[in-house]
Amino acid sequence: MGRIGRAGSGVKPATESSIQISFQYQGVQCRERISLKPTPANLRRAEQHKAAIEYAISQGTFDYAATFPHSKRAAEFVRTIPELMTLKVWLETWLARTKNQLKASTFDGYRKIVNGQLIPALGAKPLHELKRKDVLNWFSTLVVSNKRFTNILSCLRTSLDAAVVDELIEDNPLIGFSYSVKEAPKEVDDIDPFRTDEQTAILAALNGQGRNLVEFAFWTGLRTSELVALEWGDIDWLAGEFRVRRAETQASKEPESTKTKSGRRTVRLLGPALEALTRQKAHTFLADGRVFHNPRTGEPWLGDGPIRKTLWTPALKKAGVRYRYPYQTRHTFASMMLSAGESPLWVAKQMGHADWTMIARVYGKWMPTADPHAGDKAVALFAGNQNSNLIAVPGVRP
Repeated sequence: MGRIGRAGSGVKPATESSIQISFQYQGVQCRERISLKPTPANLRRAEQHKAAIEYAISQGTFDYAATFPHSKRAAEFVRTIPELMTLKVWLETWLARTKNQLKASTFDGYRKIVNGQLIPALGAKPLHELKRKDVLNWFSTLVVSNKRFTNILSCLRTSLDAAVVDELIEDNPLIGFSYSVKEAPKEVDDIDPFRTDEQTAILAALNGQGRNLVEFAFWTGLRTSELVALEWGDIDWLAGEFRVRRAETQASKEPESTKTKSGRRTVRLLGPALEALTRQKAHTFLADGRVFHNPRTGEPWLGDGPIRKTLWTPALKKAGVRYRYPYQTRHTFASMMLSAGESPLWVAKQMGHADWTMIARVYGKWMPTADPHAGDKAVALFAGNQNSNLIAVPGVRP
């Protein structure tokens, strides 16, 4: 029967005289047969036909009945023309199209919003009938944070922008639309750094590569996604610094660019971080790849999930330290630096922020403000000159 079709191609011989192709349409796994003898040449033709079908689906122009007129499944689908396209169909089409255009973490966030929020609530609505009031009415029933409202709205607005470009709708009904609710003060501050005694206890509960990773995190302020993507080639031993150029999240499966443009930066290796890195050389340096590996598998870490489950959580339990997410090591670095009086601008650059205003806003309470001599330098420099130029006024002492 010739070749059996490439693994994962969605094309394979069905009988001596037909080929089966598989594809997703409107969230349904479809399998159809083409009346062709499964020779190598015909299997290639079937793969090309499948690719054309998937492209038509992504463009919203696929006509199931016209493509497979004798299919029993064709009756289940109505041709997706703009007047009949539901928001569900459009969102699925838009997701499939944008998958290769977005960072994996961004796409994963959109996918969760589309499947978990938008389709269940608004999916049955015809795309061209969606109004701002529909979204407003739905939002009024949700009990989520303003940040979550913003994320949902951003996802839906972006998808509708694409529908305008595709000429499926004339205008985006969500242009200029915003939504927020009055939120109660948070019971627990998001910024919850570890005290020095807590850091000591956590490090004492770890050894080997696990201790090296956590100590390096405490003294560099890297995001977890940046830690797992760090490579030995990024280290400049002579200059005592390293470059941050990439990040890897649970969703990405492979390194991507950093979260922001300013995230691409050079970070100074402070003493404890340098010591942790030097100890880590014994474990992974000869592999000439990722700096930090999972001690259980001997392979590089794959995102922050495995670190949190297999290393971080057990360490905090053993140390008797109140649980916080691994990201708090980044906040710990910032609070230590600012409490010690380091320049907010320098701290911002170390952490990959575009400027120091965010540092001041988020970590302001760790900045020293109780210096009894604050302002004395300005008085000494300027007050004398000002007094020498004062105009004497009768009856008034200078």
